[in-house]
Amino acid sequence: MRDLLLQCAGTLAVVVAVIHGILGETKVFPRATIEPPRLRTLIRLVWQASTVAWIGCGVLLIATPWMDSALARRWIVITMVCVFGFSACANAWATRGRHFGWMALSVVVAMSVAGY
Repeated sequence: MRDLLLQCAGTLAVVVAVIHGILGETKVFPRATIEPPRLRTLIRLVWQASTVAWIGCGVLLIATPWMDSALARRWIVITMVCVFGFSACANAWATRGRHFGWMALSVVVAMSVAGY
């Protein structure tokens, strides 16, 4: 059951990351006025860097049950709980709790902790 929880947490993390990337490109950046254009490109790339990082974190959570090391499992879960926990808190604070992202990331954290 623990392994299944980690794999579900990883799958949800990948889904949340993909939604994050799509919403950024379709909803956030078309409306944003950022000058100069070079800065707009930088901010867009930083946005998508977090998308790629979350996908990588999700893949690690999915792969964790197949690792033979209890120490690797422990540190992957601890690191992902910190990463997704901070992201959930930042999202909740920045959107004043009106965006579903912090809830989805909180579920990733809860499943990761339960699968630890």
